[in-house]
Amino acid sequence: MELIIFFAIGALAGFAAGLFGVGGGTIIVPLLYVVFTQMGYDPEVIMHMALGTSLATIIVTSISSLMAHHKNGAVIWPVFKNLTPGMALGSFLGAGIAGLLSGAHLQLIIGVFVIWVAYTMFAGAKKVIDQNKVLPSTPKQVVAGTGIGVASAIFGIGGGSLTVPYLNHYGVVMQKAVGTSAACGLPIAIAGALGFMFFGMKDQINVPNTIGFVHIYAFLGISIMSFFTAKLGAKTAHALSPAVLKKCFAVLLLIVGCFFIFKGLH
Repeated sequence: MELIIFFAIGALAGFAAGLFGVGGGTIIVPLLYVVFTQMGYDPEVIMHMALGTSLATIIVTSISSLMAHHKNGAVIWPVFKNLTPGMALGSFLGAGIAGLLSGAHLQLIIGVFVIWVAYTMFAGAKKVIDQNKVLPSTPKQVVAGTGIGVASAIFGIGGGSLTVPYLNHYGVVMQKAVGTSAACGLPIAIAGALGFMFFGMKDQINVPNTIGFVHIYAFLGISIMSFFTAKLGAKTAHALSPAVLKKCFAVLLLIVGCFFIFKGLH
């Protein structure tokens, strides 16, 4: 029964990731939070487990996404190389920081973040990119990568909603920003998932079928399904209007954000 639920979450998250061009994290985290709550796990660790498991599944989806973008020549590998060390380090540290926060604090932080993503999606459907800007120096990119990594681990995401605007800001066209961001999701997810495993094991949490803060069955079920449905989502996206898509997704995120803020305050 558990596996069927995780397959369903994976199918949904993968489809949404392909459809809206965001990592499935913003969908996986709230769904896992609800499922883990229903399973009667300790409320103090539910949020941490949702984040850790989400990052673990993003390892698989980002490989599938990275390969597709690389085929289309949309990954700027030198930028990936500059951002990766900081992102990996930041993501591992972010997992440690998340481990120190209470479940309620995490809910508030994620609620606010998700509403911010909803706002940027709603506002940025028609943004014009300044092509004359150039990316900052390598050390500055490393620092930016570290910041994105820390935030991504705390939010349980592959960093797309942070990496894409960062690259856009410096004049990288949307397709290449999305492609490079998809590649950057891999080091973030690997380091973050390892961090959540490590810090969860240190805390000795008592939940069956887990390694630290990563739920093994949830990871397997979601990864397997999302790998297939992400391609389906991407195909569907081409048939629909991107502006309408973005607005629909923004509304969904707004609801999720409000849900977490309400939970965190009560």
